[in-house]
Order: sequence, then C-alpha cells, then structure tokens
Amino acid sequence: MNLNIIQKQVEQAVKEVCDAAHLHEGQLFVVGCSSSEVLGEMIGTHTSVDVAKVVYEGIIQVLEPRKIDLAVQCCEHLNRALVVDQAVMKKYNLEQVNAIPQPNHAGGALGTVAYKEMKEAVVVEDIHAQADAGIDIGSTLIGMHIHPVVVPLRISIDTIGQARLTCARRRPKYVGGARAIYDERLM
Repeated sequence: MNLNIIQKQVEQAVKEVCDAAHLHEGQLFVVGCSSSEVLGEMIGTHTSVDVAKVVYEGIIQVLEPRKIDLAVQCCEHLNRALVVDQAVMKKYNLEQVNAIPQPNHAGGALGTVAYKEMKEAVVVEDIHAQADAGIDIGSTLIGMHIHPVVVPLRISIDTIGQARLTCARRRPKYVGGARAIYDERLM
C-alpha cells in the first residue's frame, strides 16, 4: 500500500467535498476512518497508525488553509466519541469526556493520531449533529454527526486505498410546502 497515494486520495476527497458543500471558514467537517479497511482488511482487525497519519495529513492539508474546523470520530469502543480542538469544543458548547484514544484498544488509529496532532485536543462525547459535511472512509457511520438534512455526495473517487468512501453534506430543511420557493444555491 502506497501511503503517498492514500494521502493524495484523502486530499482530493476532502477538497471535493468542501467545494461541493460550499464550506467556508469556521464550519465543521467530520471524518470517520477505518485504517483496516484502507488496507483491504475487515474494520477493526488491522489498525495502522501509519495509514492514519497520512489520512490525517491529507485532511489537514485541505482544511487548515480554509480555516474549517475538524472533528475526528473515534471507533465504536469509545461510542463514536470525537476528537476536536479545545477551541472547537468551546465554540460549539460541547462537553469534554475523559478518554484518550489508543489504537488497538479504544479510539482507533485516526482518533489516536488526531489526539496527538491537534494543538489542544480533547475528546467529546457528541457534536450534536453540528457538522456541515464529512467523509466516511471504510463505513464507520458518520451521518449522525451532520446537521439534518444529510445529503450524500458523489465525488470523483469512491475509495481511499481499499476502503469504500462515503461523502455527505448538510442542506437546510425544506419548509413551506408546494407553494414555497427555494434558494437553488442551498439545494
């Protein structure tokens, strides 16, 4: 598995999702990732910190210059808690929980890497469906973290390594019924 290719695939996916979702500074992007699935193995069976590092780097390469906030979903052993920067926790009025993600124990490889790499990383139990868009690498199920209504996005790639890639964004709810007129830019 070529780690440089994985990083480039992640960068491309994140960029395309940001562009398709019209994300801007200060919005929240959520990522879930199974490093095992990236390697072509069953989720939770071949955790790889090396894969997680290049995935994280690919994400950051796109989000940091755009000043888009990041939430990284931990694995199911931490009940899909999320790693965020302390500033994000405060901004979204989230509650910190006492957990330190660990690969092969609880938290997963990407959660572990994010916890080590973020300036002031904390773990929060939930982001209360406040993400504006995200990517799910390897069927980790991130939809619960995105504002309703969640809309799937098709981008030019559908895998990262060997893992299936699912992308999504939010859109405002339609209200008003048949007589309402909607803003095409928000659809």
